[in-house]
Amino acid sequence: MAVINFKEKLIQVKIVYYGPGRSGKTTNLIYIYDKLQQKLSGRPASRLITIDTRGDRTLFFDFFPVDLGKIYGMDLKIQLYTTPGQVVYNTTRKLVLKGVDGVVFVADSLPARRQANIESLQNLKENLAHYNLKIEDIPLVFQWNKRDLEDEGLVLLDIETLEDDLNKELKAPSFPASAIRGYNVFQTLKQIAKLTISSVIRKFMLSEQIVKVAGG
Repeated sequence: MAVINFKEKLIQVKIVYYGPGRSGKTTNLIYIYDKLQQKLSGRPASRLITIDTRGDRTLFFDFFPVDLGKIYGMDLKIQLYTTPGQVVYNTTRKLVLKGVDGVVFVADSLPARRQANIESLQNLKENLAHYNLKIEDIPLVFQWNKRDLEDEGLVLLDIETLEDDLNKELKAPSFPASAIRGYNVFQTLKQIAKLTISSVIRKFMLSEQIVKVAGG
């Protein structure tokens, strides 16, 4: 859940990268982190925290997207998380989703991972329901990752199939991407940040109206 600190004039939102194991969630965050470090000439925006599990990882860091400026006179801080994709770590995935404000679903474009994509999206719905959240009500962006493998002659799921499998009813924004090359990594981030911040502001303004109506 977003944190609005009036004393420090800070809005903090939490975005989680979700998807099946080895779909590229970690690669997304490492690419973003490295590029931010380069932009800041080595001055660390935040420490990249890695929690290693067997064959999978959970990553976290936060940063101030200075390009977005202030919102209602307040600074914005974005927290980025990945979740471990393997089924055995579902408890960890559920914990990471606690307080989530927006989700990037990173799907694997390899045909062999088609069912894993579908099962991971269903798992996301179930874990959001644990916090009384519906996937339709939370800012969501899909990323069709590993499109670079076409250049190596591999046959990939076409975009229409991925859309039909995962996004037919949700109709969320989506991007073909290559996290390892950085293709559409920041476009994905910008889109989910835009949707998440808009959602947080709408909720904040609604709560303000409720307080006024109640005479607060």
